[in-house]
Amino acid sequence: QVQLVESGGGLVQAGGSLRLSCAASGRTFSSLTMGGWFRQAPGKEREFVAAIRWSGGSTYYGDSVKGRFTISTDNAKNTMSLQMNSLKPEDTAVYYCAASPYSLGDYINPTVWTYWGQGTQVTVSS
Repeated sequence: QVQLVESGGGLVQAGGSLRLSCAASGRTFSSLTMGGWFRQAPGKEREFVAAIRWSGGSTYYGDSVKGRFTISTDNAKNTMSLQMNSLKPEDTAVYYCAASPYSLGDYINPTVWTYWGQGTQVTVSS
């Protein structure tokens, strides 16, 4: 069993930056195949933000965050991070990290991911 715990959320002004981290226990991130970040705003569906393949390091981003957010991993610390720059009010949401032992083709679909964190709130004020 894998437990994921997010940290780093908070309140930031538009144009600012935040860095989210996701720590794994029960299994190392490097033993999994993919990691990802999703977000969910009130009244909206869970939205794909970013994903990374541990083998090779290929990264993928949602259109709304491309060029502003960066996903990365730190095998030594067994963590995955999401650096968020140039934040906008529409980025306000609960952010969730996710992981999968499988190579996901449909990674933008939240239902295919196996493990989830509890979420961390990000609020961007205008």
